[in-house]
Amino acid sequence: MGYGADAAQRAGGSGRIDLRSDTVTHPTPEMRRAMASAEVGDDVFEDDPTVAQLEERAADLLGKEAGLFVASGTMGNLVSVMAHVPRGGEIITPAEGHIPNDEAANYAVVAGAGLRTVRENPDGEMPTHDVVEAIQDSSDPHSAITSLVVVENCHAHTVSRPITPAYMKGLHAALRPSGIPIHVDGARLFNAVIALGVSARELVKEAESTSFCLSKGLATPIGSVVVGKRDFIFRARRARKLLGGGMRQVGILAAAGLVALSDGPEGTIQRLAEDHANARILAEALAEMKGIISPGHIAQLVGDHLDPTRVMTNFVLFKVEGGATRRKKFLDELEKRGVLMISYTHGQIRAVTHYGVGTDEIQKVIRASADALAASA
Repeated sequence: MGYGADAAQRAGGSGRIDLRSDTVTHPTPEMRRAMASAEVGDDVFEDDPTVAQLEERAADLLGKEAGLFVASGTMGNLVSVMAHVPRGGEIITPAEGHIPNDEAANYAVVAGAGLRTVRENPDGEMPTHDVVEAIQDSSDPHSAITSLVVVENCHAHTVSRPITPAYMKGLHAALRPSGIPIHVDGARLFNAVIALGVSARELVKEAESTSFCLSKGLATPIGSVVVGKRDFIFRARRARKLLGGGMRQVGILAAAGLVALSDGPEGTIQRLAEDHANARILAEALAEMKGIISPGHIAQLVGDHLDPTRVMTNFVLFKVEGGATRRKKFLDELEKRGVLMISYTHGQIRAVTHYGVGTDEIQKVIRASADALAASA
C-alpha cells in the first residue's frame, strides 16, 4: 500500500508531526477508494452488505459468533455494558481504565450500573486475587450484584502495555466459579496482537465480548466493532438503537474497516509493528535527554527514569523535570517546532506513533524534543 507516500500528504498536508494520538490518522488511499465504491444499504434494517461483511470479518478474526459496527470505542463499551449488566449491577474495572476515566460516567448515567475499581500492576493487569476479592456477595441485599469484569488491552496508562493470553486464562479460571463474564475493552487490541506475536482469537478466547477500535492505529476514519455470541450481539444492537447509534448507509465507513482488517498488503494490522519500532526509537532517545524522567503513578513503581524497554506498543509516556509549568512550556516549544504531543494523566506527556509518521519524522521529533527541553529549562 501507499506507506511510502509523502508524510505531509498522509497527515493532511499540515506539515506538522502530530503525536497527540493515533486517532489523528487519515484514511489510506485504498480505504478512500473502497469508501467511494462501497455497496450500501440501510443498516438499521440490517441490509447494508458492506457492514455485514465487516461484522463477519471481525467476528471471524476474534473467534466469536457475531459482530456489531458502532460509531466509537465509547459506544462499543457502553452497548456491551448495557447488554451484560442489569440496572444496579456492578462492573469490576481497572482503576486507570477507559470506563472509569474517559467515558463520561456513561455506565451510571445510561446503563444504571455501579463501578468497583481494582488497582493495576505496572503491566496493566488487575491482580487476579484482587478481582476475586472485589466480587460482591449476591446473597446479601446490601450489595450490588457483580455482573461483569472489564480488561483493557492494551492498557493505556501503563505505557499501553499489552495484556497476555496467560493473564486472561488465569482470570477466566478464577471467575469460573462465579460465572461472571469478561469484556475486553480492546481499543488497541491489534497493537497487543502484534506486540505479543499472538492471534486476536488467542487474546480474547476467554472473553464473552470484545470491542476494538478501527479508528486508532488501524487508520480508518470512524468506528469500532463489538463481537460476541449472537444473543449478546442482539442485546447490544438494541442498546445501540437506544443510544441513537443506528446508522443507515454506513457501508461507506465500514468499507474502510474491511480494508484495515484485510490480510493483503492493503491491511493495516501488520504495519503496527512500524509504529512500535518508532515508539521505541523515540523512547530510547528521550531517555538520554537531561530533564526527562520516568512516567508517574503506576509506571513509577518500576523506577525513577524513563525505561525504553517498557515501550512495547505505540505509546511513549514521560515526564519533564519542573512540574506543570515546565511541562506546558515544553509542549508549547514543541509546537513552535511543528511537533504536537499532549498532556496526559498524572503529570505525564504522551506521544503516540501511528500511520503517517515514519522514521524520518521520528528523527525530527527527537531533535525538536531536545531543543524544546533546552528552551523550556
